[in-house]
Amino acid sequence: MKVGLLADTHDRVPAVEALLGHFAEAGVSLVLHAGDYCAPFALGPFRRAGVPLLGVFGRNDGDRDGLRAAAGALPAGGELFEAPHSLELGGRRVLLVHDLGEALARSVDAHDVVVHGCSHRAEARQRGGALLVNPGEACGWIAGEPRATVLDLDTLRAEPVSLGASWRC
Repeated sequence: MKVGLLADTHDRVPAVEALLGHFAEAGVSLVLHAGDYCAPFALGPFRRAGVPLLGVFGRNDGDRDGLRAAAGALPAGGELFEAPHSLELGGRRVLLVHDLGEALARSVDAHDVVVHGCSHRAEARQRGGALLVNPGEACGWIAGEPRATVLDLDTLRAEPVSLGASWRC
């Protein structure tokens, strides 16, 4: 099972649309979002792409009720949770959190995969038995290029996706 990983989209709708296009090409069946959508309109690309969304809130998500309603109205399904949120997916225990510092070490160690954002820096690394993945900032505001990750839950292989530094909306 392939899932798309996003974080820190910060209302940059054209970048999210482009990244969701990459996810579709890669055969992603679900998107996990590690927070900082910002406003409910930022979920529009998910409605148009027809991809299910599961996510947690970040620090910059102001209208949480509006975001929850927008996610719940997605045709393919969507749900947003307070962080951290634990779920089972494709036979793997996944922890979804915005700021990795919000998760207790024992909670991280009890999962196969931990998806986080907040730092805007893409990385994939092992910590004990857990794969920690920050897909990077989908907005590209700080790093200069919108990023995401495609995660194969069968192999635990994380493949970065970048729109490139020359990408402009």
